[in-house]
Amino acid sequence: MSLFSQAPQQTPGKKDQTLSRSQVTIAMAVTAMIFLGISKGWVYLTGIPMVPLNWQPEHAAIGAGIGIGVALLSSLIYEIWESYRIAAQEYLEMVLRPLEAIDLVWLGLLPGLSEEMLFRGVALPALGMNGIALIITSIVFGALHMTSTKHLSYTVWAIAVGMMLGAVTMYTGNLLSAIIAHILTNSLSGIIWKYKQSKN
Repeated sequence: MSLFSQAPQQTPGKKDQTLSRSQVTIAMAVTAMIFLGISKGWVYLTGIPMVPLNWQPEHAAIGAGIGIGVALLSSLIYEIWESYRIAAQEYLEMVLRPLEAIDLVWLGLLPGLSEEMLFRGVALPALGMNGIALIITSIVFGALHMTSTKHLSYTVWAIAVGMMLGAVTMYTGNLLSAIIAHILTNSLSGIIWKYKQSKN
């Protein structure tokens, strides 16, 4: 049985892509497990050490600042860049609309931990922990956020965020900043979007 086998009802003349709450949360959990499995397997098979994850208050503060900044900037870009707004709205309607407020915690934690472990924790050092590695991992990270070719502007934004997360990982030598930034970006962006939708 497919993860998304429970097809949502369609209204005539409009393709409805609404998922259920359970479909979204299960997809997040399964994706996180896959990414964590790939990360662990990559480290095991290659012997390349993962970027360390250590508690450092200054690195946590850097991550918090980046996460809050990216969430606010994303909200601003949503208002002023039409193609980004259209692409983001389609994606967010599909993913965020069914979620309850408590689910926004998982929206931050599951991708924030698993994607950072894979892209910045393992892939970045495996590819050389340099500018080329930063570009490659950011492009792949962005491509995973593209659900269709109509969402190119959303993908460009995800690539830019990936570059920022990779750069902070290279700067600190610690995965903590990127994880905190990613968790806050996802959770805060979800809260902001949900709040704006409630006002409409």
